[in-house]
Amino acid sequence: MGKPRHAISFDVEEYFQVANFTAQFPRADWDKVEPRIDVGMTAILDALKRHKTHATFFFLGWIAERHPEWVTRCLEAGHEIASHGYDHQFLWDLGQAGFDADLARTEEILMKAGAERPKGFRACTFTITERSWWAFDVLTARGYEYDSSVHPVRHPVYGVPGFDPGISTVHSADGRLSITEFPVTTYPVGKRNIPAGGGGYFRLYPLAITRHVLRRMESLGRPAAFYMHPWEFDPAQPRVPASRSQRFRHYVSLSRTLPRLEALLSEFDFGSFAEVLQGRSAESPNTDQLRDSRS
Repeated sequence: MGKPRHAISFDVEEYFQVANFTAQFPRADWDKVEPRIDVGMTAILDALKRHKTHATFFFLGWIAERHPEWVTRCLEAGHEIASHGYDHQFLWDLGQAGFDADLARTEEILMKAGAERPKGFRACTFTITERSWWAFDVLTARGYEYDSSVHPVRHPVYGVPGFDPGISTVHSADGRLSITEFPVTTYPVGKRNIPAGGGGYFRLYPLAITRHVLRRMESLGRPAAFYMHPWEFDPAQPRVPASRSQRFRHYVSLSRTLPRLEALLSEFDFGSFAEVLQGRSAESPNTDQLRDSRS
């Protein structure tokens, strides 16, 4: 068996929609802020085209509603469209009924923009935790095939430290339905999993660390799940008055994001989540490596 193909994805949201800047940009004011989604999306799509790579784009419904042309452009380039929810709310703030309505609203917007009903989902800030495990009942009932919202790390806001860091299966509460969970990649250090699958950590760590993690995953025969955001490809975005830690997390190494991504795309084999999961299923039709990760 050859090296696995890794999954690459982008959470399509504006810089002013990140949880890090919630206090600076209330949802009611989002339409008053000048959009910059074009900058990052152009850079990403151009890079993917240069390297003949397909990716998964987890769209906020809010973005797709106002910028349906980006859904169209992603589809025309052969990329997968998935759901990131409507407006970047933590799942426990939505509640179970609110989450169901949020998914339905986003699905309608994405399909109106030309996409198929999404098969994949990623929650705002990885907020499927033990506190919101009911989200899997909602996702399976709505027919989602995979999720990438559980982060098997320790974090003050999110994380399920004991969760299987590989691809696994999670069952609905009644056991009748199931969904594939494909977490963003982590790297074991001692008894802890360290985030290593993109985002701010990709900008913070030396590129050699990300390369090492991907090669380690390949040596284990396991695909990695990698993610980024369009605003991370926009080093000229406005600087927001915020705390030192907030500014560091958001702005560190923005100018290096694109060349680092180009380096990974030239060195490793990436594809969309759908492509990677379909290929893995074909290689292992009995999916005996999958299990209920909550047990």
